Amino acid sequence: MKNLIIFLFATTFFSCQEKRTGLPHIEIQTEKGEIELELYPQQAPKTVAAFLSYIDSGYFNNGSFYRVLNLENQPTNAPKTELIQGGIWKTNVKLAMSINGIPHETTKQTGILHTDGVISLARSGPGTAGTEFFICIGKQAGLDYGGENVPDRQGYATFGRVVKGMSIVRKIYRQKENDQYFKPAVAIYTIVRK
Repeated sequence: MKNLIIFLFATTFFSCQEKRTGLPHIEIQTEKGEIELELYPQQAPKTVAAFLSYIDSGYFNNGSFYRVLNLENQPTNAPKTELIQGGIWKTNVKLAMSINGIPHETTKQTGILHTDGVISLARSGPGTAGTEFFICIGKQAGLDYGGENVPDRQGYATFGRVVKGMSIVRKIYRQKENDQYFKPAVAIYTIVRK
């Protein structure tokens, strides 16, 4: 009984702590389960605002996790990265291509480094990020500002982290892939605010 009371107290305490932060939470609803993330608008205001506007507009309905980088599927002479990438590129490329680029907020500006469970925007160059995002598996310092994994050394724009469902992220990460692409892609039913 005592253990049950301690458990209930801890659950209530941490749940209240989370709500008191006032930070937005989102949930990625996938065919493998739900992933909850906390976003950081004070550190990455432009990135968070854009991402939330895409959620509110329903852009992520019927999206997917379609790409994976793991230790086996990258060139042997390149710095390795571990992540899963998703969005609407494979399910609604026309909409994905119509999005104006988001001004690039580097990890040097935000202080949010690419660590386990951090969400970041995919891009080709600074200011080109849109609906596509990735979640880090482990520490990925090469994706930070000045990191060796990005030729322009500007890194990627981090803006939140997984607070619940990292086991789902790892389950997706372990799905079958061919040449960095999941076969088949993992469905994202929708992304919603919590």
